[in-house]
Amino acid sequence: MTLTAHQGEILHCLEDPSLHGDAAWEYFEKGLLLIEDGYIVSCGAEDDLSEQLPQDVQIIKHEHGLILPGFIDMHIHYPQTEIIASYGARLIEWLEKYTFPVEMAFADPEKAGSMAEFFIRELLKNGTTSAMVFATVHPQSVDVFFAEASRLNMRMVCGKVMMDRNAPEGLTDTALTGYEESRDLIGKWHGKGRLGYAVTPRFAITSTPEQLASVGRLLSEFTDIHFQTHLAENPEECDLVSEFFPDCRDYLDVYDRYSMLGRRSVFAHGIHLCDREWKRLKETDSGIAYCPASNLFIGSGMFNLEKADLHGVRVGLGTDVAGGDSFSMLRTVNQAYKVQQLQQYNLSPERLLYMSTLGGARALDLDRYIGNFETGKEADFVVLDYAPTDLISLRLQNTSSVMERLFVLQMLGDDRAIRETRIMGNRVYAKDAR
Repeated sequence: MTLTAHQGEILHCLEDPSLHGDAAWEYFEKGLLLIEDGYIVSCGAEDDLSEQLPQDVQIIKHEHGLILPGFIDMHIHYPQTEIIASYGARLIEWLEKYTFPVEMAFADPEKAGSMAEFFIRELLKNGTTSAMVFATVHPQSVDVFFAEASRLNMRMVCGKVMMDRNAPEGLTDTALTGYEESRDLIGKWHGKGRLGYAVTPRFAITSTPEQLASVGRLLSEFTDIHFQTHLAENPEECDLVSEFFPDCRDYLDVYDRYSMLGRRSVFAHGIHLCDREWKRLKETDSGIAYCPASNLFIGSGMFNLEKADLHGVRVGLGTDVAGGDSFSMLRTVNQAYKVQQLQQYNLSPERLLYMSTLGGARALDLDRYIGNFETGKEADFVVLDYAPTDLISLRLQNTSSVMERLFVLQMLGDDRAIRETRIMGNRVYAKDAR
């Protein structure tokens, strides 16, 4: 048994600040985070906890910084890493021009493995400790990703993309092979260490009704797995879904008819939804991944968070690399704030913190493990640097509270603001170690 005490400023959420106000978060100006064998023993004020420490405990000091739970990215595509910031395409053209060509190469396990390693390094460099990840149609793309995540003992969710139509040869499976390959991957990886499997049809346009039925079958056979797909991201996409599924009431109804909604189901984007769809998401306790950077970059539209809040739908944040142009959850928070400002819906720094940590964990149904510093949870956390750039250092001189300082980091920060990232208490990234 190894007990470690991390000393410094500590901030985390206990609830959603939009519902619980100041009672939703805890801050310790001089705090201690006690970790034993990768799990949180306690979190609180140094004065209250220091007397409980054994004399030989290792104390790690984090001065002039802020300790937060690790960031959680609810929607990201690791095979698209090398096409990030590609010019001038909307969604359907983006897939045909950039995404499909680069994903073809992931039939090669060596290629997939090298990209998985690079991708995970970028996540850790940006303070992201957990993510819900799309692989490609190739089962080996999932194998190498989970192998790398397992090596670092990360809590990750990933799945093989399922597509049996409207995609190039070499990127399609069939209703049967997609089912069988996904089932085999579930047996191989789901629940192994901190890994979780997500059944992953890309979106309704690229799956036949037969394949969608096979997805519903997998979800009924394995009730503790996850589900991820895209929903109502782009008007052209929505029009195609209406054309392909004329008997369905709306886009969400396609997935609903094949029993894909539920507590562990995450739908990326959800920009163009009607009230019936919002109500149904709430009824089924399904989650939405809000991806502001990619929504802006690809020109898909602005997510209506106020509508989601009115209906009580769980929402977390996703970078959606490579439609999104940054791995940084701080940059994503920045974009989320601005998009809601344009809609006259203000997001507080504490709500933005919640959405990038505990809110994401809840939307993934993983909050029993991660998301804050409650006793017994896994000790994934980041340390933000209060002086990553001259501008931030200068700006912070004109702040008087932790929420003011946090907001400056959220608006001006990026990977340079991540001093270190820890997984189960172990340091896996340090800025000064590069």
